[in-house]
Amino acid sequence: MDNLSSLDWTLVRAFLAVAETGSLSAAARALGSSQPTLGRQVREAEAALGVELFQRHAKGLSLTQTGQAILPAAQEMQAAAGQIALIAAGQDERPTGTVRVTASVIVAHFVLPPILARLRAEEPGIVVDLVATDSSDNLLFREADIAVRMYRPDQLDMVTRHVTDLPLGIFAAKSYLDRRGQPETVEEALDHDWVGYDRSDLMLRGMRQMGWPVDRDFFAIRTDDQAGNWQLIRAGCGIGIAQIATARDAPEVERLLPDMELPALPVWLTAHEAMRRTPRIARVWDALAEGLATAVS
Repeated sequence: MDNLSSLDWTLVRAFLAVAETGSLSAAARALGSSQPTLGRQVREAEAALGVELFQRHAKGLSLTQTGQAILPAAQEMQAAAGQIALIAAGQDERPTGTVRVTASVIVAHFVLPPILARLRAEEPGIVVDLVATDSSDNLLFREADIAVRMYRPDQLDMVTRHVTDLPLGIFAAKSYLDRRGQPETVEEALDHDWVGYDRSDLMLRGMRQMGWPVDRDFFAIRTDDQAGNWQLIRAGCGIGIAQIATARDAPEVERLLPDMELPALPVWLTAHEAMRRTPRIARVWDALAEGLATAVS
């Protein structure tokens, strides 16, 4: 291991990416790099350590016994590097810079744009990267600075705030209702076509909690893409459940059974405690909290 001093963080990061994804191509996509670069970095890491870290096979790469033994220490390095970046960023007193916000697809598409437009007008020195995803980005490793979650995160070293609840309603396109008629009761509604989720059972569990005897086959058309789900409702594919705030700007859609209260979606803001008071992040945090609280009014 005479070349151990050349094992810099870039090589460790390459090792971790390949270990977690199982292939050079997937690791390259995750890091925004190229497959040849990742392959070279893995070879450099092996040369620096004097051991083989991966076994090559047709389906990709798998860790050798030595690679498996090294993995926990490399993960600790990754956590330490993340902490260093957080601490350094938390000392930044500039009121300008980039803030990375992650939110669910529906919230990012239909709720946040007017909030961010107002923020942009008031704070032209702040640049926002908006990540629309239904997966949970890791704030610890700066994959996002602020997360808008529909649940209370329980990760350590995080600051959370419950800002509002987004009410849900039952909706259908007027074109669909003209074709199939408007249901006046739950029983009548359950005889209609419904738009639901595919592999996710979130909607099914909610409907069953309300006493509706439904299963996956109940839905006439299914997608786990939340924005796609809403567009299917708007297009007249059937009845569906959506956020009331989202449907407010869709005159082609009508709310059904308005007296029926559905469980609301809680909205939480989350940021790493080392970053929460950074001026630019604090400003975006406050803008999101205020905007989300008024989005349902």
